[in-house]
Amino acid sequence: MAADPFDWQVTKGGTVLVSRGGRAVVTVGGRAGERLAAQLAGCDDARAQQLLARATGNYKRGNERRR
Repeated sequence: MAADPFDWQVTKGGTVLVSRGGRAVVTVGGRAGERLAAQLAGCDDARAQQLLARATGNYKRGNERRR
């Protein structure tokens, strides 16, 4: 993930927009979005990447082909 990290942005409404490689991956809203935003506010980058990977679901399994 170090070569292609997640980017994130928190909106005024508490929604967390997660993207990777310039493309939107997921939008986390409601209480889950507020909770994720609070966790992201108080952590380092490595922990933030783990939280964002979990928020996207089963995003990478490790068996993808490299291009």
